[in-house]
Amino acid sequence: MLETVTYSLIFYLIAVIAVISALAVIMVRDIFRAALCLIVLFMTVAGVYVLLHADFLAIVQILIYVGAISVLIIVAIMLTRDARHGQPLGYLKYVAGVVALLLLGTIVYSVMNTAFSMAGTPPLEQTIQPLGKSLFGDGGYFLIVEIAAVLLLSAILGAIAVIREK
Repeated sequence: MLETVTYSLIFYLIAVIAVISALAVIMVRDIFRAALCLIVLFMTVAGVYVLLHADFLAIVQILIYVGAISVLIIVAIMLTRDARHGQPLGYLKYVAGVVALLLLGTIVYSVMNTAFSMAGTPPLEQTIQPLGKSLFGDGGYFLIVEIAAVLLLSAILGAIAVIREK
């Protein structure tokens, strides 16, 4: 009983932080601060994955979205001239508001009419360890993953060098 209440409290705390950071992403005028709020939002999504015992998705969320995509967005903002203040709201804000309200209604309807259950979730040993052994064990793909990481790093450094020359 206590574990269920604790999970619920943690979920509601993460949900409140996620909603506040999502609103901050679209309402903050400074685009750099909006990107930082987006990082907080990505972290809260990873927290929800942890609560759902989806450990692999949480790790991927942190590595790809928080680690790679967010850094890419921040580097692009820093290398773009006059992008610090963003664009003023245009005539599409009403259309975007209607679409957002329709999406919110769909999500609320789906959540309210879905029976969620935590029963039968596999432990960590059954979800992450087999995947890790197949990727990085004997005959795995460790070398390929490392080569891809070095290739991506060199591409990012090359892009920065090309942009800096201009």
